[in-house]
Amino acid sequence: MSRSPSPQPGGWSSPGLNTPYDNGGQTSPFIPNGSSPHNVTWASAQARSAEVKGYPGFTPRSQGFFGKHFRRISTSLPFNHGEKEKLGRGRSQGSKIMQILSRIGRNMWRLRKWLGLIVIGIIGFVIWNVALRRMYNRASWLGGGSKYVVILAANQGGGVMEWKGPREWAIERDSVKNKRKYTKHWGYELEIVDMSTKKRYAHEWRESWEKVDTIRNAMRKYPHAEWFWWLDTNTFIMEPTYSLQKHIFKRLQDVTYRDINIYNPLNITHPLTDEYLDPETRSAVGDGKVDSVNMLIPQDCGGFNLGSFMVRRSVWTDRLLDIWWDPVGYEQKHMEWEHKEQDAFEYMYQNQPWIRPHVAFIQQRQIMSFPPGACGEKGDDPNIHYQERERDFLVNMAGCEWGRDCWAEMYNYRQLSNRLNRSYWEKFKDAISDFFKKKTKKSEKKKEKKN
Repeated sequence: MSRSPSPQPGGWSSPGLNTPYDNGGQTSPFIPNGSSPHNVTWASAQARSAEVKGYPGFTPRSQGFFGKHFRRISTSLPFNHGEKEKLGRGRSQGSKIMQILSRIGRNMWRLRKWLGLIVIGIIGFVIWNVALRRMYNRASWLGGGSKYVVILAANQGGGVMEWKGPREWAIERDSVKNKRKYTKHWGYELEIVDMSTKKRYAHEWRESWEKVDTIRNAMRKYPHAEWFWWLDTNTFIMEPTYSLQKHIFKRLQDVTYRDINIYNPLNITHPLTDEYLDPETRSAVGDGKVDSVNMLIPQDCGGFNLGSFMVRRSVWTDRLLDIWWDPVGYEQKHMEWEHKEQDAFEYMYQNQPWIRPHVAFIQQRQIMSFPPGACGEKGDDPNIHYQERERDFLVNMAGCEWGRDCWAEMYNYRQLSNRLNRSYWEKFKDAISDFFKKKTKKSEKKKEKKN
């Protein structure tokens, strides 16, 4: 201590130390014999040194609640593996379940990037299926679903001539549910029309003629739609994964024909040969352009079938619907026309030359297949009847109310559609169940043989 440099002349002297901090940082005057008016002990000097450094003096570890329990709290944390390993030397490290869980947690933490990508992918898939797919399908500049309107004839009022029974209600419920699911998936509009509550004229019920007026009303209700698809109640969409765009409208040239002579069950003379008609009207195929088609209609074994047909918004369509719905034609012929509005359209097609150039006949199985019993008991006509192997789009139980069971046919085709459109997971479960069924059958046969 005698060799240490002194901050003041005369150096430090015992028993106290002279410090410049006693006088607010000013140097105290030198006092002989090493004495000072402010003698400092060693303990007070040490305390002042600690204050200058900016942190309190030494405190024992056991002081305070947190200090006492810090080690215990830190070792109980789930991510403090290193501390636990140090403390667990030579002792049992908990149950095996906890060890397995900790390993799983460590592995998941190592793979956190990949797990995050997987979670993001699952969330994106769910959002796409729930909301974005319908928005995409509906957008006119993307999927274009808003251009198509499906008009479904219902009979919610209970019928005109007779009240509906439980089977009729079940048929209507299944049909409406089927169309709702299909239109929701592809973003189409669905217009459900009650055909029994309209009475346009006081002296007559015009049931089934209402579809003409209904189509006109739908065109007013959906001004931005282009195509309107009429469907009867006794129809069922077998393949909901087929969009109208891909199934029909993007290949109209391949699935339609303009010359009725290709399939002409009504023996209509075509084309017209009158000299006063323009060349387009006298042509067997009109102008031959797809853009000029304003109506798609199928033919069955008896002629035109309006259980499933399509019309396009155009001036030609407005003119057709006005004449079709005109009460003059209805008053003149409604007692002769057994099929009502269908016979009326056939009459107009034969006698109104301006109609033919804009009508195209679509192959029946493209828009409406028949079950066995319609157009032949065998149901073996490949141009008309439903073909499971070729996955036909829609089935129309036409005429089922005349001697056939409409509900049984609807139920069978609904079950068939569900089976054909199973998911991969459902197919896997069915394969496992079939395997065990075959196995039990074999074991039962072996037991029978032994007995």
